Amino acid sequence: MIGLIIAILIFNFIAFKGNKVLTANQIVHIWCFTIAFQTTFDVFIEFKYHAYWYFSKEVDWAGEIPHLFVVPAVNMIFLNWFPFNGTYVKKASYIILFVIAILCYEMITLFPEPWGYFHYGWWKLWHAAILDPILLLILLGYYRWICRIERRTVCR
Repeated sequence: MIGLIIAILIFNFIAFKGNKVLTANQIVHIWCFTIAFQTTFDVFIEFKYHAYWYFSKEVDWAGEIPHLFVVPAVNMIFLNWFPFNGTYVKKASYIILFVIAILCYEMITLFPEPWGYFHYGWWKLWHAAILDPILLLILLGYYRWICRIERRTVCR
């Protein structure tokens, strides 16, 4: 639990203090999208197929903490520094480096308690290495969609 608390503090500090791009509306959208998308994904991968789990294999409140406070902040960090106006090489390099950082963090979460809180069933690190870029591209697509909606919408 100690590792999780440290991660929450560090990632949220970086996400909010380092934010120079995301509006409050975009932050709310990203936060809600992340929670909904990850929870939907984990219902199958974590609970039905037991590929991995947080803290215990059962549904518990502690397992919700990373969903609510770690992953959304990491997604904010990813979007805030993404090189939207960069070349395809710069964008691909950013995604690759970000995935490497995520994988390093995931390895830390596998440490024994109290530092770690994540456990593998049949899931391996290479599964995350393949899936993480896809999930980040989905996040980018969602963010771009939200930006298009914001440009077309006039609030009253």
